[in-house]
Amino acid sequence: MLDATGVDQLRTALTSAGFTSTGIAQRLGPSATAAVSRNDYRAALRATTDGDPLATLIRLFVCAQTEPVDAVTAALAPLPLAEALTAGLVEPAPDGPGLRQGVDLEPYGDTWWVVSDVPAHLRAGRPLAADHVLGVGGSSTTLAGAVPRRPVGAALDLGTGCGVQSLHLAQHAARVTATDLSVRALRFAATTAALNGQQWELRHGDLTAPVTDRRFDLVVSNPPFVVGPGTATHVYRDSGRIGDGVCAELAAAADGLLTDGGTMLYLANWMHVAGEDWTERVAGWIAGTGLDGWVIQREVADPLSYVNLWLADASEGPDAHRAAAWLDWFDAQKVEAIGFGLVTLRRAGHDDPVVRVEELRQQVTPPLGERIDEWFTRQDWLRDRDCDGLLAARYRAAAGLRLQQEASIDDDGWAVDRQTVTMTDGLRWSEEVDPLVLALIGGCDGQVAMRGQLALLAAAHDVPEAELTEAALPILTRLVERGILQPV
Repeated sequence: MLDATGVDQLRTALTSAGFTSTGIAQRLGPSATAAVSRNDYRAALRATTDGDPLATLIRLFVCAQTEPVDAVTAALAPLPLAEALTAGLVEPAPDGPGLRQGVDLEPYGDTWWVVSDVPAHLRAGRPLAADHVLGVGGSSTTLAGAVPRRPVGAALDLGTGCGVQSLHLAQHAARVTATDLSVRALRFAATTAALNGQQWELRHGDLTAPVTDRRFDLVVSNPPFVVGPGTATHVYRDSGRIGDGVCAELAAAADGLLTDGGTMLYLANWMHVAGEDWTERVAGWIAGTGLDGWVIQREVADPLSYVNLWLADASEGPDAHRAAAWLDWFDAQKVEAIGFGLVTLRRAGHDDPVVRVEELRQQVTPPLGERIDEWFTRQDWLRDRDCDGLLAARYRAAAGLRLQQEASIDDDGWAVDRQTVTMTDGLRWSEEVDPLVLALIGGCDGQVAMRGQLALLAAAHDVPEAELTEAALPILTRLVERGILQPV
């Protein structure tokens, strides 16, 4: 959007004014900053009446106000106002003198800025253009938090949009490639990269098409995953594929994109179809790829809520005919719900890939990316050991485990009906356990091999050791996979 000199001048203006997340928070104070996150700008406007560059930038790009030409000129200096107008950073206000924002220029973290289209709520709820480019949102921050941040060589951001994921990738990848179907989105991404002093390879095309001849150590994607009849009205959300086909397509393409040991993570929606197990549907995307896969469902929506959500997201307003057609399609496909979550695939090169599809609705200890790395590390540990290896190992119960019991009373007194062990850190899994499993967990202090523990339990409960061992092995595997028991 600007040449190299213009980018440097804009960066100088933003930096010298203190237009960063920290600078804005310090200027507004905790209460006004929290209110802005709820789209309440009243306190922020009261705190920015001084007319200095930071106040003007906050009013212009955070509060979406029309500001005097002289104030905007001073705030953007040394970038000439004429260049800012030509680039579309600011534009004449349609309802009077002064200038308003032409783009969303958002501080991200404390060292970055992201350039994108102005959000709908800052444009009086006008419907979004078909080629609207989203800024930082809930989905982008969810994905950013889920990506493991270990150093890699080549990284790929499929459907980069304004470039949020690529900003993060550049911190731990030697090379970053970003693709998008929208030339307009690539223009925003190029501006975001330049403004933050980064260099990415930008390629135009649909999903994996621009990089079919390439392999990467890490691939991330926040794709246009919205489920529907294949109607494409907004490029940021609609892939043109029917149903959840775009997410299945990404899973099928992963093996050809990844280097040995490479990982792909992407956000996805999937259909819950009547008479089908949704976990089997999603596992089917990965079957036959030879990849390890972990799919976690974080949210579920009914069709009506889902349709209303996405119509509102684009500020399309109530549209009875559009909603009815979308819902009729869901009915015809027997879709009862739509799931949202994260797909993580790894090209580990094993003959027996591990595929898990499960619910993870509870809060987890951030960042999720570290939890994902730990999950695959545990899978590798389990895969490298046969039954004898599992029994020879020593284990320690995870720190902070909590036992919860439900009991009922009768003539004989209290009787425990159900008991669960819950992790207070990490993925915070809860597992229902019987007394034997509870005793097994309680005995894991890292001192005695599992074979010895099972022998003690068998003797204490007067059961054959061989039978107890056979029954315990799959339970042990699950507890290790969950992280409830940790190998020493």
